Amino acid sequence: MTSLHPAAALRERVLLEGTPEAAHAYFAALAPSTIRMGLDRLQRALSKVGDPHRKFRSVHVAGTNGKGSTCAFIASCLQQQFKTGLYTSPHLIAPNERIKINGADISDELFAVRVREVLKRLPEEHELTYFEFGTLLAFWHFAHEEIDIAVLETGLGGRLDATNLCSPIVTAITAIDFDHMEFLGDTLPLIAAEKAGIAKAHVPLIVSAQSAEVLDVFERQAKALQSPLLIENRDFSIKVQPDRKLHFTGTHTAQSDLQLGLEGPHQLHNAATALAVLEAAGDRGFELSQPDIEKGLMDARWPGRFERFPGEPDIVLDGAHNPAGAAALLKTLEAVTPGRPRHLIFGVFGDKDFTPMMRTLFPSCESVTLTPVNSPRSWKPATHVKAARKLNATVTACGTLEEALEHATAQATERQALIVIAGSLSLVGEARALLLARTAPSQR
Repeated sequence: MTSLHPAAALRERVLLEGTPEAAHAYFAALAPSTIRMGLDRLQRALSKVGDPHRKFRSVHVAGTNGKGSTCAFIASCLQQQFKTGLYTSPHLIAPNERIKINGADISDELFAVRVREVLKRLPEEHELTYFEFGTLLAFWHFAHEEIDIAVLETGLGGRLDATNLCSPIVTAITAIDFDHMEFLGDTLPLIAAEKAGIAKAHVPLIVSAQSAEVLDVFERQAKALQSPLLIENRDFSIKVQPDRKLHFTGTHTAQSDLQLGLEGPHQLHNAATALAVLEAAGDRGFELSQPDIEKGLMDARWPGRFERFPGEPDIVLDGAHNPAGAAALLKTLEAVTPGRPRHLIFGVFGDKDFTPMMRTLFPSCESVTLTPVNSPRSWKPATHVKAARKLNATVTACGTLEEALEHATAQATERQALIVIAGSLSLVGEARALLLARTAPSQR
């Protein structure tokens, strides 16, 4: 009888060949854009492979914006002393980026080994989505590598997110804003309630600065679960010292003379949340020294988030993919590159609420180049030129990212001109691959 699973033939290829090419092809065939909320499918699969997620400790982070940067800070600090896994999404160029240990992506060869090991133990017609299979793969890899602790970023929401099957020692929620409303709800309290679903009984819940209506949701959830709730600017905070270095004050620790490896005013909130998480983790066996914290914060990297590529002109990539992200990008540009002429390359998915993003970013730029995203979900740039020109008179639509980059480069003739590529993480990933291919290895 022929299997009904769409990746059935590729599964056989993985089991027979075990090559990286076969493993990546199988993973891609699971359809990255498929979203089916729920935990039952992954719970059954985890049981069949021996519940690897129960073999290491974890920190779990949710939020609308900033959760990836917060995870990067946490993992970078923890790995100074502990073997630390990091699971994030989406990837920019290759799925290996989603699964790291001590800052290094899983290799192609080991990725193939792990996919083969998992498939040997799963039913031929398993029901897992792309994200669920990737989560299972990460849990399996972390268990087999005998890590000390994993830092897990939710994919979408929290309550029904595949990562929520972990048993964390600390949970954290970063800034809440509107995104994925078709799945999470159309009000901030509804979205917050889905994110708050990662909270666990008696486990500390660390929360970034939020609006009152969002905090009310977290307070009710923490009370119901008897979870210690720590809120930014009430229980912990970061302040800028006169020398521009940072001072963190927690519930029972303090750290001075700190510097961050990630740029932008919003990173202060992410770093504060990360440090509060690390303080709580320290009380549970993962204590770090001041030098560990200092080095971890400075070494933190989060590709595609205000990532700079020096050149003529300089290029900045930023995965500002919702209105709050666009606002954070504009503030970072104003703070980090004040007065420099900006030339924006902008591309988004057609189902995104991109008009507020355009209103935020377009007026501050010398020119705007619209480009498609390499996805069936891409918008059609040419259909939005008229609306965009009401916000910036020098708007041009191009057919590909390479054409857009060539056009923007021709526009960016001013001294210290800056090209900014933003609007979608898929676009940023495509741009990053293009720019890395142009960069000599010695310059990377």
